[in-house]
Amino acid sequence: MNIAGHSEAMAPRGLELTPFRGLRYDPERVGSLASVTSPPYDVVVRPDGLHHLQDADPYNIVRLILPQADTPDIRNEQAADTLRRWLAEGVLAPDPDPALYVYEQQDVDGLVQRGVIGALRVSEPEEGVVLPHEDVMTPVVADRAALMRTTRANLEPLLLTYRGDGPTSDVVERTAKLPALLTTTTEDGVRHRLWALTDRSELALVRADLAHHQALIADGHHRWATYRLLRAEHPSPGPWDLGLVLLVDTARYPLRVRAIHRLLHGLPVADALAAVEGLFRVRRLEVPLAEALAELAEAAAEGNAFLLAGDGAFHLLDHPDPALLARTVPAGHPAAWRSLDATVLHAALLEHVWHIPEDSPAHIAYIHDTEATVAKAERDGGTAVLLHPVREEVVRELARQGVTMPRKSTSFGPKPASGLVLRVVDI
Repeated sequence: MNIAGHSEAMAPRGLELTPFRGLRYDPERVGSLASVTSPPYDVVVRPDGLHHLQDADPYNIVRLILPQADTPDIRNEQAADTLRRWLAEGVLAPDPDPALYVYEQQDVDGLVQRGVIGALRVSEPEEGVVLPHEDVMTPVVADRAALMRTTRANLEPLLLTYRGDGPTSDVVERTAKLPALLTTTTEDGVRHRLWALTDRSELALVRADLAHHQALIADGHHRWATYRLLRAEHPSPGPWDLGLVLLVDTARYPLRVRAIHRLLHGLPVADALAAVEGLFRVRRLEVPLAEALAELAEAAAEGNAFLLAGDGAFHLLDHPDPALLARTVPAGHPAAWRSLDATVLHAALLEHVWHIPEDSPAHIAYIHDTEATVAKAERDGGTAVLLHPVREEVVRELARQGVTMPRKSTSFGPKPASGLVLRVVDI
């Protein structure tokens, strides 16, 4: 996606990725690099996954990205104190020279993804340099902003994609042939490798190449909105003009798109089904999860479909009443947006049928892991709503049109592990 300009003064600036002195764990001070990493903050299944990570190592990054205390202010101060202590103790230490970081993930099937981590210039929406595709929840942005403001750090990168297959990707490939700065394998079997890119000629190639590209936010809409909020709060130029990102060229390394599921607290499956009677076709499936998801995929290929769980069975909802969609799904949007499963779920089911506020943690949780969503619904007596993934081309085309999808509509992956490299704005 090239961006062309007519003059030097008017030319769009494109992506600007700046080297920084990354903050990394000292392997000699922690149990293992794998034991201090974590999935991104919004992927950690709470409370089970949180407790597991906290127990994995006293220095696990989750103590910074998801501090636990009675109030938000105390949580954030606790994270800042922890970060300062780990710096003083040498558990975390800054690299000697500014660098971009080439990052590789290889899963158990041998699938490899590579990208480059750096401090990206935080652009304005009207520049069209970084394209969001999902709405965000204001309370989550405020929460992330308070944490970053207090710690004065970008604790984990968000994930951006672009299509280049050019000089930047060539630099990434050359760097990946060198000895790695660190190598670790996390408990999910994924191998992570990191290289510091400091060669001036290679950095110049990256800078010149990325100036002609724009990026799609694959994962981290709330962190991007947080970067923009913090940039607006601080004088420019300054360190808050930048935010930590992982940039992946999907022309070489296509990402996988998965759904993000909903867990409805306090709504038993029986009540959810009673409320949709006559509005959707409902079929009870007495099959294992994998077979139920296959049925969902087949139904989603023909129209809107959802899978409800939480009572020991699965219930496939499809063939929505056209009259329900006509009166609940907002007009004035492209047909591709109006027909999204997430649009129908939020506009028709959550708002008008089940009366669930989409931004209230007391009523709804957004969970990436399918099995965990079902298990929590069965344990807590709520309703799991499982969705089928959106195709990447639909996401990208809507983003190009400036149309945002309902919040938490997609989960691109693989996501970067948190804890391999951090950015402190004062270093």
